[in-house]
Amino acid sequence: MDHTLALAVPRPRFGMRLMAHPLVRILIGTLLTFAPVPLVMILATKLVDKPYRVVWPQLLAAAFVWLGYRFYVRRIEKRRVTELALPQAPRELGLGLLLGGAMVTAVFALLALLGVYRVDGVNGVSLALFLPLAELVLVALAEEAVFRGIVFGVTERAWGSRAALAISALLFGLVHLPNEGISVLAVAAACAFGLLQSAIYMKTRRLWLCIGSHVAWNYSVGQVFSVPVSGHAVTSGLARGDLAGAPWLTGGAFGVEGSLVSLVVIAIAALVWLRLAFRRSA
Repeated sequence: MDHTLALAVPRPRFGMRLMAHPLVRILIGTLLTFAPVPLVMILATKLVDKPYRVVWPQLLAAAFVWLGYRFYVRRIEKRRVTELALPQAPRELGLGLLLGGAMVTAVFALLALLGVYRVDGVNGVSLALFLPLAELVLVALAEEAVFRGIVFGVTERAWGSRAALAISALLFGLVHLPNEGISVLAVAAACAFGLLQSAIYMKTRRLWLCIGSHVAWNYSVGQVFSVPVSGHAVTSGLARGDLAGAPWLTGGAFGVEGSLVSLVVIAIAALVWLRLAFRRSA
């Protein structure tokens, strides 16, 4: 009788099985989360003159990223969006900002000791120093939602934490391949940063600390120490700083993120957070 009942249970429809596949979910989630970014930027460029395209297009795109990610989680994964729970946001964003800023400070302190980073002076503090924050918030929110919330989350549920850590970190490193001045060290450092961020997400099960550390890293590198961020040139930051020396130390055209020093600092931080994450899951 049990055998007969088992045979009578219908198989899920093809569409349901397809939507449950990890790769399909990653593609749908990435599309829903990231697609609004270029759409908002293109529309803003077409409809509004450049002098009036300051800050608000990036913030509007960030809002659509937020909504797209929430829509994906609720409608496709059919669960609550606990990783964006607001009560923990202020504290974890603050901790993330401290973590990212501390790592960058450690990198530049080591580079200064090695004689490859020199500061000629300090520029005055003005509003222009803070304008890039809108774009950096957009980038951090979009990348963390995609690589941690979607790629790591989906692969962890399908294949386990270790596979999710490896896959999300590798993909995060590979998306930097088109950037100016890319190198083997730069890809390795990006993979290490992706591993760190995934370990943080695995430990906290929220995106806030990841977003904070991501924003602080990019802002500190470009707007505090005035060097290129992942191959993107910076016009003027707080410090009038300059990197000069072997590319494996300075990072070359890619910037300090392509430096062996950055790789070591990020890798140490990643190992610490991996230990914390696996201790939590034990």
